[in-house]
Amino acid sequence: MADRKFLPDVNADIYGLLRDLAAIQTAKSKEFGYKRAAAAVWSLDEPLDRLREQHGEVPRIRGLGPATLRVVNEVLDQGHSPTVDAAVANSGREVDIQRRRGLREFVLSRAAVRMALADSTLGGPDPSSYRGDLQMHSEWSDGSLTVAEMAHACAGRGYAFCAITDHAGSLKIAGGLTREEVARQQREIEAFNMRGADCRVLKGIEANIDAAGNIDIEPADLASFDLVLAAPHSRLRLQEDQTPRMLRAVTTPGVHILAHPRGRMAGSRAGVVADWDAVFAAAADHRVAIEIDGDPARQDLDYVLAKRAVDAGCLFALDSDAHDDDQLIYAETAIAHARLAGIPPARIVNCWPLKKLLAWADERRRA
Repeated sequence: MADRKFLPDVNADIYGLLRDLAAIQTAKSKEFGYKRAAAAVWSLDEPLDRLREQHGEVPRIRGLGPATLRVVNEVLDQGHSPTVDAAVANSGREVDIQRRRGLREFVLSRAAVRMALADSTLGGPDPSSYRGDLQMHSEWSDGSLTVAEMAHACAGRGYAFCAITDHAGSLKIAGGLTREEVARQQREIEAFNMRGADCRVLKGIEANIDAAGNIDIEPADLASFDLVLAAPHSRLRLQEDQTPRMLRAVTTPGVHILAHPRGRMAGSRAGVVADWDAVFAAAADHRVAIEIDGDPARQDLDYVLAKRAVDAGCLFALDSDAHDDDQLIYAETAIAHARLAGIPPARIVNCWPLKKLLAWADERRRA
């Protein structure tokens, strides 16, 4: 299991073991069944050990059957699962499973997120101090809802502001916007704000960082955005060092946030390999915020790497990366990582008043 330095996460442990079982199945139906069980455990609001203590046994949970319940009870009783150990040993895929386990380090289940948010002994931001989400997507690129629908959902969560950050043009697979589409979207956002909505919508963009570290927005166009996020979407499985690429991105004038910096997907890919201490130092020098992306599949940065960015003096952005309104809750995962990393709220741009946020954004545009 991953060495979780700050809190135990039995649900994440069991989730990982069920994903291990899914990975070694030869029948698609069994693979799907274990994946469904893993997802059910992952999304529980309470730790399974606490649920069993409350009910005298593991309660009925949709998606869990006799085989998966056996794994759950083995872990709760013994701290590991002999069933999974034997299945992996007999699969001939021990090396691949160990690799996958390494890629799941320092991810938080929903229950662990709730524990971190409720733990009064932790420092870092309180959910009540979180004023707005600065990465989300609309139907303009690869999201599901309109700008207005996402903004109203953010207002419903009590946010004072949000940023619509659809993809820039080169990321065609995610519906990247042409310059003409960007202009039309920005007019739509301006019209929405003119109506005096409770939540101010910022004109954002998620720019793609290419192999050389350049972003896919012309310098002359940068000033049209309130916020520019730069994120890697390619070369995410390479073992080679990509420090120069990331340094170029964070030192590009007009970039405000380095979004999901590694581009990792938990259990699938490690993402960009770089000297992150050097990247964090450059970001701190240029007052570029480092993002904690709360998408449960990303959790990038995680709280361990984020602590190194804290020590480097970085600013931070904590975002949901939502593609639908029901995913706005992912911001809570980002906040949980920030609490575990002990990030001072004063260094989190989402916790700033709008006036301060816009002043910082203007400063970065003129850098």
